Amino acid sequence: MRSTNCVYVDAGYLLASAATRATGTSLRSGINVDDAALISTLVNTASRLSGLPTLRVHWYDSAHNGVPDPRQERIGELPKVKLRLGRFGVGGEQKGVDLRIGLDLVTHARNNASDVFFLVSGDDDLTEAVEEAQVHGVQVVVLAVPNAAGKPHGISRHLLRAVDDMQVIDGAAVDAAVIKIDRKVPETAAPAPTEPARPGPKPGPHPAHLAAPHPAAPHPAQHPASQHPVAPKPAVEPRKASPATVAASTQIPVVKPRQTSTLAYSSKSGEIGHVMPGYDAPDIDNDGAAIEAVAERVLSSFLDTASADEVRRLAASRPSIPQDLDRAMLMDASDALTVGDIPEPVRYRLREVFWQKFNARRP
Repeated sequence: MRSTNCVYVDAGYLLASAATRATGTSLRSGINVDDAALISTLVNTASRLSGLPTLRVHWYDSAHNGVPDPRQERIGELPKVKLRLGRFGVGGEQKGVDLRIGLDLVTHARNNASDVFFLVSGDDDLTEAVEEAQVHGVQVVVLAVPNAAGKPHGISRHLLRAVDDMQVIDGAAVDAAVIKIDRKVPETAAPAPTEPARPGPKPGPHPAHLAAPHPAAPHPAQHPASQHPVAPKPAVEPRKASPATVAASTQIPVVKPRQTSTLAYSSKSGEIGHVMPGYDAPDIDNDGAAIEAVAERVLSSFLDTASADEVRRLAASRPSIPQDLDRAMLMDASDALTVGDIPEPVRYRLREVFWQKFNARRP
């Protein structure tokens, strides 16, 4: 059998790290990804580093009830890509992804599937699987996503010690395949009065979603207003309110989060592992600025891309925070505070600041 390399991609790590590079937060909904281009970058990197052709790319991600969504189906249809899916747990954490990666690493090494394995992940839980694969004579190399400074992002210290080498993916190639979404809806200003007000409803607050009327059929140059009556204005469907307007108009009382409503996430595949300089727990007073910055970045990324209905659903979910937003805040906080596990007081503070900043989005 000819010599080849294999690529094992933890999609949670890859996309969260790429999102952090593009938007400053790991919230995956804030980016558009050219999956084919990103996978091609990984294949080219693996072939260049190993000098061997790529046998296959294994793509690991979570899916609801293990059923792929349309995007995951398209990824699985790409040449030389094998889709491997875990599932989401009750609390929103990924289940089965790290186990699938670990089992595949060991099984493929035992069966001499390839000579070099490239692992796109920073997950500490894969350390033992890497060491077991190496027992069977396979080289294991970590491919890390670079942060804004060009340094490896989110690689566990234990995993780094176990692998044979670590290489950084070309940042320019990541930037070309991962684009920040920016689809804010502009605010609709109240039109300035151009004629005396006609009898109608009593004056009140101008609704933000009121659309500008279509022009009347007759052209003013051909039919002067003094000779012809004004044609009735056709009814138009109102424009959707912008996320910022909905957030501003949603009155939400400040409620202290209760422990019974706390969403806790264990460290699973897809969460970013971190090289930790120390083991001291973060302090809310000393790290308050970092905590506020994390909450602000996640909220801003959400509002930049969310529809008005999504913002209303966020408001209605209080005091709980949707799983993807809460998960992104915990991952970003873990990265900003350089700790692997976020203590409960810091989790409470993150969520409290998130709602405070949501309420503050008022004109």
